[in-house]
Amino acid sequence: MREFREAVEAGDHAAMEALLADGVRFTSPVAFKPYEGKVITAAILRGVTRVFEDFRYVREITSSDGRDSALVFQATVAGKQINGCDFLHLDDDGKIDDFVVMVRPLSAATALSEAMAAQFERITQEAMSA
Repeated sequence: MREFREAVEAGDHAAMEALLADGVRFTSPVAFKPYEGKVITAAILRGVTRVFEDFRYVREITSSDGRDSALVFQATVAGKQINGCDFLHLDDDGKIDDFVVMVRPLSAATALSEAMAAQFERITQEAMSA
């Protein structure tokens, strides 16, 4: 989804959040249970932008109807090169209602998990104050 990609690349948190459906389901690569809702998903995305370095999308694949997109990315986290993909699904209103992230290799996923764990108190506070 071009609009989301542009918002991420610009570091525009408000634009990212505006593209999320109220009931978005966010499936993290480092958490067992998905997160439900726009507020917590937006807070997680802000946290991710704080831990990723040199983040860049390198490919975008979109279904013929435009409702499903795969945004392939590269970044660094705690000195580890990470490769990943954001899988986005759009609802009938054009908002992201399903957001799945996958990353590799394991060493980078572990570094991401540790970095996000260090952010999670702040993420929770941001979500509660929204």
